[in-house]
Amino acid sequence: MRTEILDYLVEAKTAGVSSRTVCALIGISTRTIQNWRCRGTVDKRKGSARFVAHRLSAEEEQRFFDLANTARFRDKSAEQIVAQLADENEYLASASTLSRILRKRAAMEHRRESKKPANNSRQQPITVTGPNQLWAWDITWLRTSVVGLFLYAYTIIDVYDRSIVGWTIELNESDEHAAKLFARVIRDLKVITEIIHADNGNAMRGMTLAVFLDMLCISRSYSRPRCSNDNAFIESWHKTLKYSVGYPKCFQDIKHARAWYADFINWYNNAHLHSSLDYVTPIQCRTGAALQIYERRNQAIVSAYTKNPLRWRQGKVRRYGYYRVETYYRPILSKNAA
Repeated sequence: MRTEILDYLVEAKTAGVSSRTVCALIGISTRTIQNWRCRGTVDKRKGSARFVAHRLSAEEEQRFFDLANTARFRDKSAEQIVAQLADENEYLASASTLSRILRKRAAMEHRRESKKPANNSRQQPITVTGPNQLWAWDITWLRTSVVGLFLYAYTIIDVYDRSIVGWTIELNESDEHAAKLFARVIRDLKVITEIIHADNGNAMRGMTLAVFLDMLCISRSYSRPRCSNDNAFIESWHKTLKYSVGYPKCFQDIKHARAWYADFINWYNNAHLHSSLDYVTPIQCRTGAALQIYERRNQAIVSAYTKNPLRWRQGKVRRYGYYRVETYYRPILSKNAA
């Protein structure tokens, strides 16, 4: 097509018609014509049709596709087909090329007798409006003075007020330790939460813990595979724990770990001004004392704004405590979920 246009321009010039007039007539810039003459008429744009020397022809592609759908190959993967053909001294193309051909022709559907894998990527939003509605928990390793030997800290956090409602440190990971921890927390707080969220570790999926939670009609929620953000609240707590000033490089023994952990959680719950809580402590948010603190802060800001409104050039006055409704996205629910 480009070559025909250039030939047409030559004929037009011979007939006394300028190239600018012809370009305006066919809707092409004169600069484009100059590029074609200087750089050739081959379309070098991304995605343009071009000759690729190593590409399979239509006949070769159809032969490869028909061969993959024969009785001896139709239940095998692309890698198995290519390997078995190589055993027979025949090589048509790579396994990735065969997979691309099958995908293009919609021949990569689920064909097994077993149930098709479920897609758990959808999320269910849950609005948390108060304490003890949703707990998240996880296990983190604590380094000891012995190389390769770790202690295991079990921690439960309330998503609404970020307070640590229960914890324990053990010598190993076990769903039995987790079940005992939850039993103790429920007994001490005299409350049963609605939902418990965790990762997909063996201790989280253990039968002992599952039976205990099912007996109390507590819904279980689990993170998606390789999605640490699904359990972001407890992961953020672990960062606060291990990046705090004074965190030991290693613990001498389990008594040392439990003593230090208890002191840190006491500081975190009662003294740490949490950024997600508008800089009140988790206990203040849990007990409702944060509302009075927010009110005093807001009154001080409004008073300062009244005295000197020019300091707020855009007229926006910050208010504390207006974001205390958490929206949690639960990825996967168990069958016993309410």
